Amino acid sequence: MINIAISAIIQVILFSAIPFCWWFFTARKKQSLLSWLGIKKPVIKNKGNYTVWFLLTIFLLFAPSNLIVFFYIDSSLLASNRFAGLGFAAIIPVLLYAIIQTGLSEELFFRGFLLKRFAHTFGFQIGNILQSLLFGSIHGLMLFSAIPFGVVVLVVIVTGLAGYLMGWMNEKKSNGSIITSWCIHSFCNLIVSFFAMFNVF
Repeated sequence: MINIAISAIIQVILFSAIPFCWWFFTARKKQSLLSWLGIKKPVIKNKGNYTVWFLLTIFLLFAPSNLIVFFYIDSSLLASNRFAGLGFAAIIPVLLYAIIQTGLSEELFFRGFLLKRFAHTFGFQIGNILQSLLFGSIHGLMLFSAIPFGVVVLVVIVTGLAGYLMGWMNEKKSNGSIITSWCIHSFCNLIVSFFAMFNVF
C-alpha cells in the first residue's frame, strides 16, 4: 500500500510539473493555480440534464473499452491487473490508484491544463479534439508493442472519445470544473479495478 501511495503522489507531481510552471510564468498574477486548472466546485444549471449526461458518459466510456479488453487485449497488460484476485485486501490501494494516481493526475494534465490552454488558443471544439487525440494516442502508445495495430487504433478511438466527452462535460455542463471528469474517470477506473480484484473476467 505504501508503494501505491508513493507512486500516486509521484505521478500527480509529474503530471502537475508542466502545468505549474506554465501557470507560474503566465497566469499566477491573474488567477490561483487551482482555479486556473479547473479545480473548483462545478456550477450546474440543470441537475437533471447533468445527471443524465454524467451517467451516459460513464456508460459510453466503460462499455466500449471493456469490450475491447474482453475480446482483444490480455488483461495482464492492464495496470489494474496488479490487483487481480486480491479481493477486499486491495481496497485502499485500488482507491489510491483509481482516484489519485490515474484519475487526478490525468485530469489535471489533459482536461485541466491541455484542454484549457488549447481552447484559449483555438476555441473549445478544436481544443477539445486536440486534447482528446493526445489522450487517446498516449493510451494507444502504451499498448503499441503488445497488441495488433488495428486494436491500437480502436484503443486510440475509444479513449480519445472518452477524453472528448469528459472535456465536454467539464466545459459545457460544469462551468469549467474538472471535478466532473475526475469523478467520471475515477469511477470507471474503480469498476475495472474491482473486476480485477474479484476476477470477474
